[in-house]
Amino acid sequence: MISSPNGVLALLLSVNILNYVDRQIVYALLPLISGELALTDAQAGSLASAFMIIYMLAAPPIAWLADSRGRKPWIAGGVGLWSVATGAAAFATGFPSLFLSRTVVGIGEACYGAISPAFVAERFPLEKRGRALAFFSLAIPVGSALGYAGGGKLGEILGWRHAFLVVGLPGLLLAALCLLLPADAPHRATPPALTGYREVWSVRTFRMATYAGAGMTFALGGFAVWMPTFFHRAWGLSVGHAGLLFGGVTVAGGLAGSLIGGFLSDRLRRTDRTADLLVSGWGLLLGMPLAAAAIAAPSLKAAIVCLFLAETMLFLNMGPLNAAIVSVTRVEKRSMAFAANIFVIHLLGDAASPAIIGWGSDHFGLAPSLLAACLALGVGGGVCLYARKGFGVDADAAEAIA
Repeated sequence: MISSPNGVLALLLSVNILNYVDRQIVYALLPLISGELALTDAQAGSLASAFMIIYMLAAPPIAWLADSRGRKPWIAGGVGLWSVATGAAAFATGFPSLFLSRTVVGIGEACYGAISPAFVAERFPLEKRGRALAFFSLAIPVGSALGYAGGGKLGEILGWRHAFLVVGLPGLLLAALCLLLPADAPHRATPPALTGYREVWSVRTFRMATYAGAGMTFALGGFAVWMPTFFHRAWGLSVGHAGLLFGGVTVAGGLAGSLIGGFLSDRLRRTDRTADLLVSGWGLLLGMPLAAAAIAAPSLKAAIVCLFLAETMLFLNMGPLNAAIVSVTRVEKRSMAFAANIFVIHLLGDAASPAIIGWGSDHFGLAPSLLAACLALGVGGGVCLYARKGFGVDADAAEAIA
C-alpha cells in the first residue's frame, strides 16, 4: 500500500531513480550532442550549471510553500514538469533551446528534491531513519547508472533525441501515482519564509553539514558530468561503452556505499549520537585519494578498481548526512531545511564545477581539471567531522520544540 511507510519509500525511491536518470542522461549523450550542435566543452559544462542554478534558486520558495500548504501536490507536479521538459530536449535546435529545457528540468526536480527526503524521513522512527534514507538515496547511484549506461546505449541505437523521449515518458505515470501518497502529518504553523530560513540557518550543525555537502557536491557534480567523457577520451571507449562502464561502477559502488553507510550510522548511533557525521566525514576523506588515483591510473583496469573504491567511500554519507539534517531541524521546517541545503551545496558545488572543469579542460586538459576537483572532497570531510561538535545540543533543541 502506498499509504504505508514502506509503500511511500518504495514509490518515492522509484521516482528518485527516474529523477537521476533524467538528470544524468544528458552527460552520457554529451559527445553526440556536442558533435551535432557544435558545442564547446565550456558550453557543454554550462548545461549542468544551468540545471543546478535554477534547481537551487527554485528550491527555497517551493519548500516554504510545501511546508505551509502541503507537500504532496508539489511532489506530483514536480515529477510531471521535469518529465515533460526532459522529453522536450529531443526537439532542441541548438545550444539555447537545449539550455532552456535543462533549466525547466531544474524547476521540476527542485519541487521533488526539496520535499521528498523529509516526507520519507517523517514516516520512520529515529532508529530506522538512517537506513530508510540510505535506501531512498540508492536512487543516486542506480538512477545515475541507468542514465549513463542506458542513455549511452539509447543514444547509439536511437540517437540522442529519441533517448530523451524514451526516458521522459515514464515520469508522467509516476506523477499520477504520487497523487495517491498520504497527506502530510499536521504541523505547527510555518513561519514567514525569511524568518524560517533564518532560523534554519542559525543551527550550527546544519550549517556545517551543508558546507560539507557543498565540498562533496563540487567534486561529484563535476565527475558526474565529465567522467564518461574522460573515459571516452583517455581510453578510447565508445560513447555507449564509456557510459555503460561509468554507470556500472557508479551503481556498484553507490549501492555498496549507501547500504554500508546507512547500516553503520544506525549501528554506531547506539553509542555515538554523532555517528551520521562520523561516517560521512571519514567516507569523504578516504574517498579523496581514491578518486584521484582513478583519474591518474596507468591502466583502465586500475582506474575502474580505484573508481569503485572511491564511489563506495563517497556514497557512505548519502543516508547519514540527510539523517543528521533531519535530527537538528524542527518538523515544520524540514522541507525548508533541505531546500536551504540544496541552495548552498549547489551554489558552492556543482552549479559551477562542471563549467569550471570544462574551462580547465579547454586550457589545461581534462585529467588535470578533474584531479584539482578532488581537493573539495577533503575539505568536505574535514568540515563534516568538525560538525560533530555541538550536534547533541542542536538535536536536543529540535526535539524539544517538535
